[in-house]
Formats: sequence, C-alpha cells, structure tokens
Amino acid sequence: MGKAILIVDDSASVRQVVSIALKGAGYDVIEGCDGKDALTKLNGQKIHLIISDVNMPNMDGITFVKEVKKLPNYKFTPIIMLTTESQDSKKAEGKAAGVRAWITKPFQPSQLVDAVARLCP
Repeated sequence: MGKAILIVDDSASVRQVVSIALKGAGYDVIEGCDGKDALTKLNGQKIHLIISDVNMPNMDGITFVKEVKKLPNYKFTPIIMLTTESQDSKKAEGKAAGVRAWITKPFQPSQLVDAVARLCP
C-alpha cells in the first residue's frame, strides 16, 4: 500500500488530473470536494500529505488548513496548496496557517509529483 494523499479541490477535473498523476507515482488518493467534506475524511486514518485548493465553496483552503492543524493526528501533516492564487499576501496567509508548499495552476503533473516526493519521502 502506498502513502495516502488527500486531494481537496472543488473542481472534479483538477482532482482527476492530480489523482492520475499521484496514482501513477504509487500513491493512494483520497478526494474531498471542499474543506468541509475533506475534514470528514480525516477520521483517524493515516494521511501522509494533503493537497488543497484555496478558493472553494463551504470552506476555503486557508480555513481548512487552520482546522487541520487543530487536529492532533494531523497537525504535522504537510500541506501543499494547488491554486490559481499567486499573490504574496495569500502565500503568506497560507504559510502562517501551516502550508509547506505553494503550486500555482496551471501546473505540470510532474512538478506536483516532485513536490509531493520531497514532502512525503
């Protein structure tokens, strides 16, 4: 069994592209359609890394990261933001919340897999 990665994005097509890239690299993938949905997936199972969008309905990515960091089982789980947001202020907000890496869409799947491999050896 590979390492489990939680993908959180309201775009089904983005989740599919990320999922295909990660499964191809040997990872197990769990999907959440927004921050609120993704929190329900954090039910004690081991998650090695989280990839989240910023702009989502119900709960945005930055709020989601803050909520994840409150959970004892997941407070040290590395988080990558995969988003169209590229402003330094958003990146700083993400970093303050606990984000470890920031990848701007559009992205190359190989770039994402490399970042995952660095944070989830």
